[in-house]
Amino acid sequence: MDTTTLGKTGLTVSVAGLGCGGDSRVGLAKGHEKAESVRLIREAFDLGVTLFDTARAYGTEEILGEAIAAMPRDRIVVATKHHARAATTAEALIAGLDESLRALGTDYVDVFQLHALHPDDYDYATAELVPALLRARDAGKCRFVGVTETGPKDPGQAMLRRAVRDDVWQVMMVAFHMMHQGAIRNVFAHTQESGVGTMIMFAVRFLFSVPGKLQETCRALAAEGRLPQAIADDPEPLGFLIHEAGARSLIDAAYRYARHTPGADVVLFGTASREHLRSNIDSLNRPPLPEGDVQRLADLFGHLEGVGLDFSSRGLASADGR
Repeated sequence: MDTTTLGKTGLTVSVAGLGCGGDSRVGLAKGHEKAESVRLIREAFDLGVTLFDTARAYGTEEILGEAIAAMPRDRIVVATKHHARAATTAEALIAGLDESLRALGTDYVDVFQLHALHPDDYDYATAELVPALLRARDAGKCRFVGVTETGPKDPGQAMLRRAVRDDVWQVMMVAFHMMHQGAIRNVFAHTQESGVGTMIMFAVRFLFSVPGKLQETCRALAAEGRLPQAIADDPEPLGFLIHEAGARSLIDAAYRYARHTPGADVVLFGTASREHLRSNIDSLNRPPLPEGDVQRLADLFGHLEGVGLDFSSRGLASADGR
């Protein structure tokens, strides 16, 4: 497994991070028994994954806690998060952190994040919640503090464009993929300069994994005048990425694109099966896409915002903002 340093945290982490939320919730959403999900997490560790991301909202902290009980704690990085809205009090935030620690069975989390912070709530969060969060960090309940964006509700990344200019954040979770490249402009240049670590979400999701979703999306974008009609008419709009010197599949291309974009540290993925787990890790360990393919992606889609940020295969956004 390739590793990297998560920004100025100094944490050495795998470039592949296992997300315990999303559409699969490490198999729970697919009907798996708890023991199956625990085994899947442990297999990810055996394959070299050392960063695990969860949240109170996902309902998977207890499962992750059971899984990591058999792992050397100093060799893994555990990240969790709690919603931060204008109705969230500092007391509720810290109570949520305490609940997470109990569920995870650990004395501390490596990264504690404000979950899906909406731009309208940013001032409140920094004024009322961050001081409590920093006190919790000083008390040893978390090692580093972070913030995650809410992609569907903030496609222009207004919150992160403010957050990158504040020195309180050590980690940021960023929505980024081949057809939603705004973070290159809005986030990565600043995080690289300031040493903020990044975790990438939405690298694949449904746009590149559900049959017909990409073609449907391209037709809708062409109808809105956001893509040329020729792309919508192409039965394989991203087929140029798949060739002997390039990607093996669309999903392979998506993971490698996110993984090797400067400024991206860890790419999160969700899974419910051992085969999918191994395939994703294999892609994230493969070399960058050819430079010409990356440039073509920039030329075709670099102007788009908010594409492919669905929380379900039906295109519906979930309430939790991830």
